[in-house]
Amino acid sequence: MQRREGLAKLTGRERYVDDLPLEGALWGMTVRSPAPRGRVSAVRFRPDVNWSEIVVVDYRDVPTANEILLIERDQPVLAAGYVRHVHEAVLLVAHPSREMARRAARAVDVVVAPEPPALDFRAPPRPEQIQFGRDNVLKRLQIAKGDVEQALARAPVVVEGVYETGAQEHVYLETQGMIAWLENDVLVVKGSMQCPYYVLNALQHALGRDERRVRVIQTPTGGGFGGKEEYPSTIALHAALLALKAGRPVKMVYDRPEDMASTTKRHPSLVRHRTALTTDGRLLAQDIEVVLDGGAYVTLSPVVLSRGIIHAAGPYACDNVRIVGRAMFTNAVPFGAFRGFGAPQTLFALERHMDVIARALGLDPVELRRRNLLRDGQSTATGQVIRDGTDRIAVLERALALSGYREKQHSHAAFNAAQRSQRRGIGLATFYHGAGFTGGGEVHLNSRLQVAGLPDGRVEVLSANIEMGQGTLTVFTQIVADRLGLAPEEVVIGEPDTARVPNSGPTVASRTTMVVGRLIERAADDLRHRVGLDDRARGAAVKDAIMRWHREHRGEPLLGEAVYERPPGIAWDEERYQGDAYAAFAWAAYVAEVEVDLRTCTTRVIDFVAVQEVGKVINPTLARGQVQGGVVQGLGWALMEECKVENGAMINNQLTNYIIPTSDDVPPIRVAFVENPYPHGAQGAKGLGELPIDGPAPAILNAVAAATGADPRAIPLTAERLMEIVERTH
Repeated sequence: MQRREGLAKLTGRERYVDDLPLEGALWGMTVRSPAPRGRVSAVRFRPDVNWSEIVVVDYRDVPTANEILLIERDQPVLAAGYVRHVHEAVLLVAHPSREMARRAARAVDVVVAPEPPALDFRAPPRPEQIQFGRDNVLKRLQIAKGDVEQALARAPVVVEGVYETGAQEHVYLETQGMIAWLENDVLVVKGSMQCPYYVLNALQHALGRDERRVRVIQTPTGGGFGGKEEYPSTIALHAALLALKAGRPVKMVYDRPEDMASTTKRHPSLVRHRTALTTDGRLLAQDIEVVLDGGAYVTLSPVVLSRGIIHAAGPYACDNVRIVGRAMFTNAVPFGAFRGFGAPQTLFALERHMDVIARALGLDPVELRRRNLLRDGQSTATGQVIRDGTDRIAVLERALALSGYREKQHSHAAFNAAQRSQRRGIGLATFYHGAGFTGGGEVHLNSRLQVAGLPDGRVEVLSANIEMGQGTLTVFTQIVADRLGLAPEEVVIGEPDTARVPNSGPTVASRTTMVVGRLIERAADDLRHRVGLDDRARGAAVKDAIMRWHREHRGEPLLGEAVYERPPGIAWDEERYQGDAYAAFAWAAYVAEVEVDLRTCTTRVIDFVAVQEVGKVINPTLARGQVQGGVVQGLGWALMEECKVENGAMINNQLTNYIIPTSDDVPPIRVAFVENPYPHGAQGAKGLGELPIDGPAPAILNAVAAATGADPRAIPLTAERLMEIVERTH
């Protein structure tokens, strides 16, 4: 099935938030803090602007609660006399002219009496830097299994390692943008977002409006990757405050430098491993410490840390595991959701560490993984017993065969012996990713979805889950069409509008197809039952029954409904962090081949193979695209995407010097799937969206290590960083 919105995007007809005309609208701009920490001693308005023409909003204009509703309520909508990071929003301005609004924002001077900022999450804070609790720790979590200390004491081999990952910019095609206006005393906010109900809840909380007086609508969204999960609540509140004060519509759309400087990034991390093994490479104990930079406010750091530590021990069997994690407060721009949600950081550390272990033992990296990969009946670090029937060894072997792993090892040895300055190597990563919210998260969400029968016999899906380029509209259409025997053109996907769609949960956590898609199937079945049909009825019978129902019940809506139900046998202990962390895991093995120029220390990925088991693949083209996109994003994070920061501020906040992969940097990416249908996912599907970002970075760095003999343990592995390592090695 072709993409539902593909032609509109291809021809430029798709209308994003910046394309939407608004009669009489103002342009909103943000005045931000110039300092990472301190008290605002003055706000000065320069006289070269006619301030009588400018709408100005500060924290005193927030009607009810100057708080952005999320996990914690520590982040203000607008700074109230104190700032905790560079670029923190202090003031809002609006004017009918976009350029005049920009001029006005530049004409406001925020004067900050500086205080000592905490800018290095890896270093213990000095007393004057402590601003959160006793030690700047935003969140602590721990996983324990078996007796790690005893296993370490008795082990014949212990291998240690420290690994670091940097921040990463989302680089969605469309920057953050929102419009807000009043319509019969209903505040309407429309814009680029992943989670309409997150935005709705934030507006209700800060503005003191009930759900009847706030409406949130998602516009076509040009990419998210997590960057449009929590941050849109902030820009939505800013646009809404300006619109309420002005009594006119307000549009706020960030330009690229502002977006890169002031919005969330992937959490930087430091991960320490201490691993006990037998001499033949069997895992005896894993002792892991995970530290994340949370930035200046909590945002989603606790759940990013949660997923990070749950994945930190990897897809391996080990009887003794201890994982301690903490997210640190710093005066950096807050970090937030990003594709993978903590797992890429910890899986990078683990999979790079597995190759370090193999080298220490004189063991083949493939054999080390083969000996330790989970088999059915064995348990993860949280004690979740795996019984999904997936052959993880078969996934590994498929990747080795497709990549020609053994043959290339031999050809690389000959190539490297013959070349003076070029080196080739091949590297591997095996990993997994839990689909859906962690533990009892899906139960807590209590997601609801409706499928409406329309008077003309078509069927409409009413869901708060959104399309942001990943294929939601197409997959949802396909699920309904297959379930009811309809043609794709007989299926309508309703606009995500909180005034008419139920809360089916956020578009995050690899849950859309598996969890929400399953709700669609159940709601479609309910619709069929409501018109008096059984589950075997399809096609014309369904259409005719829907139209007949409407003739008999004129004006009444016809809705099939479904509410999330936890799959049987799933139990999670939130206090002890034990049990079934996820209803299902997806599994993968990735192989990267690289060529390194020893003169410049530049690395090119010349071939890439990605093999994954994600249940049943519903749409092979979209699934392949998800994998290839994740690999490219992971390649950028591994080799080139470096956030350069001075005094808490990103200084390369433009796409001329924040380097992302171009088509010339991308190798052939060969994608294969091993199918093992999951009984509780739509058509047997598991989650896919995040898995592909977990494996590229460690596979690439393992390949670089094989090519050069160097031992890189931090990303991005830029040419400058690799040159230092190579010079130390040789």
